Amino acid sequence: MTPAVEATGISKRFGATVALADAQISIAPGSTHALVGRNGAGKSTLVSVLTGLQRPDGGTLHFDGRPAPPTADRRQWRQRVACVYQKSIVIPELSVAENLFLNRHEEAGPRGRAPWINWRGLRRAAADLLDEFELAVDPARPAGELDVEQQQLVEIARALSTGARFIILDEPTARLDANAIERLFQRMRALSAAGVTLLFISHHLHEVFDVCDTVTVMRDARWVLTRPVAGLSREALVDAMTGEATAGMAPAARPPVPADAPVALEVRDLGLAGSYSGVRLAVRSGELVGVTGSGSSGKVAFAETVAGLRRADTGEIRVRDRAVRPGDVPAAWAAGIGLVPQDRHREGLVPLLSVAENATMPIGDRLGPASVILPARRDKVAADMIARYDIKTSDPGEPVSNLSGGNAQKVVLARALSTGPDVLVLISPTTGVDVRSKETLLDAVLDVATSGTGVLLVSDELDDLRSCDRVLVMYHGEVSRELDRGWDDAEMVAAIEGLAAEEGTP
Repeated sequence: MTPAVEATGISKRFGATVALADAQISIAPGSTHALVGRNGAGKSTLVSVLTGLQRPDGGTLHFDGRPAPPTADRRQWRQRVACVYQKSIVIPELSVAENLFLNRHEEAGPRGRAPWINWRGLRRAAADLLDEFELAVDPARPAGELDVEQQQLVEIARALSTGARFIILDEPTARLDANAIERLFQRMRALSAAGVTLLFISHHLHEVFDVCDTVTVMRDARWVLTRPVAGLSREALVDAMTGEATAGMAPAARPPVPADAPVALEVRDLGLAGSYSGVRLAVRSGELVGVTGSGSSGKVAFAETVAGLRRADTGEIRVRDRAVRPGDVPAAWAAGIGLVPQDRHREGLVPLLSVAENATMPIGDRLGPASVILPARRDKVAADMIARYDIKTSDPGEPVSNLSGGNAQKVVLARALSTGPDVLVLISPTTGVDVRSKETLLDAVLDVATSGTGVLLVSDELDDLRSCDRVLVMYHGEVSRELDRGWDDAEMVAAIEGLAAEEGTP
């Protein structure tokens, strides 16, 4: 059978950096093929080659046995391959219809008199396309009003409407809750059954086993293996990704927090209309408390309120028994709250600034006299952070946009800890990072708690929560359960899905 996509001997350099070295991938028609590897393994560069955004220095690329079109011929590339990226490329100010037919409105029906667009035809064609995907959305609605799942479906619909039968899904589950992920997987299975070829990129390895037929592993810019998923163990897959044996790895044991440890964070009857209500919580110094729940549980809104990103309608937040001014991020910082936000791209980093500038942003007044930042002092402080958090970068002055996802997240964590906070709030801290970077981040969080900081960790990932002293489960805006360390997966999943709450379990 002729592969739907076949790349062989692909090489790519950026200056002295080897981004790809003799990389390869072969994807069978109608299959769902996983591409995995640690951050920096070369996955993103290979995707840029497969989508025609980068011209390889060497190697060959074929679609259905035919050579790839010239890089400059974007129309030909759109007809062969489309990519739905982790970071949405939906334009929020434009309507759903305009996003679906962006740069190709003439395909939506008879053209109006030049240079006018046939808006009625455009909306009609968009409605037909949305009906195919059973997406009940008004084509005239601004795309920015859609939720994450709906925006993602709009991108997939746009990709398929170009005629492309090869779709790359880059971390498609990163911002979806469990129910939305299952709906996505059902659609992926339906697309595969209809002959669409999918390349699925994810750091969540259980998803690879759930939905993929075959997996390709990359490490250090090179191809490592391609194997059927059936019969491949998780340990073997992680070993291939890291080049190290990982069997038997488990969260580090921690002594219990003393009962008389001072309270670092206290939340009293906090409520935000439409999100959550009546939340009470006390986090002691040195305690690591997890918060989880479904996408509609209110957990993220609650954490963002604690960190000052949202203003509660009712209740109070106190740090070291001092009230914190609500809805004010500088006030939260000044009170001793550090934050790792949910979306590092939009809320965590300034991409045009360097690693050093991003990491030391809250402590500029400490880096020179009279609030004048001395670059040498800033770079020295940043170098210490780079070493402490194992940030892979060539230089403190390197633009943070050059870093892989895991290393960029370490910069966000370093910045949150730069002020020596009494309380650290983390929201989905391991989203979009590889298995080793995840371990480094979680180990750093454990070290922070051990040093006496109160930690509030909000996550959907069960592995993130295993080292917590206790985990609060939110359901429909309220805390429904509190589970002590040692919980099992079935108990936790039941609580997240609301089974315990509905049965009246205390």
